[in-house]
Amino acid sequence: MGIADRWGLRAWLSAPGSLSKRLAATGRRYEVQVLRQTVAPLRLQERAALGLPPRGLTVVREVLLRVDGVPLVWARSAVHGDSLKGPWKAVNGLGSRPLGHLLYDDPRIHRSELRPRRVTRHGATWLQMAAQWREATGEDPPAMMQWSRNSVFTRHGKQLRVMELFVPDVALRDPGPIRRKTRARR
Repeated sequence: MGIADRWGLRAWLSAPGSLSKRLAATGRRYEVQVLRQTVAPLRLQERAALGLPPRGLTVVREVLLRVDGVPLVWARSAVHGDSLKGPWKAVNGLGSRPLGHLLYDDPRIHRSELRPRRVTRHGATWLQMAAQWREATGEDPPAMMQWSRNSVFTRHGKQLRVMELFVPDVALRDPGPIRRKTRARR
């Protein structure tokens, strides 16, 4: 991950907890811009991560995460349609609320290890992101926007995959210490 280190992205690619909270701590206004939420085919990495059969509906949500109006992260989440009737049904009603609110407020949800990955500029993920970025911002995405992290969240045996692709300039933002919400013991 040498290039990611040079840009200072390692801390962002490996940070535990909610990316939404971490980003929000770097500015005054945090927002989620929904670019697309639809039924779509899974990509090879998604299918492998979710261990899904070759058929079935998959719901994909793609968003831009902005701080003070500046887009910093393009994210894609994917969940098998069967899971939307069960443990992941709240994904359908998220709208522009952060997915992190759903993922980190439920102690029954478990997250896999974070997997950093360099996205190629000619691959389907980068091309999809670039088209949506241009439509949402009127500009090309940063050429060096190639580092992502992937993880899978599991609840009641059903999985949701999240991939987050970072603008290199996010490394210039320091969220400071992130305060974690403590849960009351019963």
